[in-house]
Amino acid sequence: MDDVYFFDSYAVMEIIKGNPNYKEYLDKNVVLTKENIFEIYLSVLRQIDKKTADNIADDYYPCVIDFDEDVIKEAAELKLRYYKQNISMTDCIGYILSLKLGIKFLTGDKEFEGFENVEFVK
Repeated sequence: MDDVYFFDSYAVMEIIKGNPNYKEYLDKNVVLTKENIFEIYLSVLRQIDKKTADNIADDYYPCVIDFDEDVIKEAAELKLRYYKQNISMTDCIGYILSLKLGIKFLTGDKEFEGFENVEFVK
């Protein structure tokens, strides 16, 4: 599953901004959650406009997958374990989901630098 990645909100926003370091990921299969869609939509609303936010949400929504109670519990445990790093709930869920799916977690969030199973790109 080398061509499938969990894109956190940071990664999607960098792609939207045209960060050349994310160019190699444009042809990858994307997985994310509804919580990521919320974060991305809000960011694009703030930084660009509603029409663009609608288009981006429509483009990424087919990549959304659901998760079960175990993911919620493990994500909460991760958030508590790394309390001082202030990792968002959305990122905790995404990271745990990526581990369960056996796919890389793509991010540039400094909190994840050095984590197992993370493809860290700035």
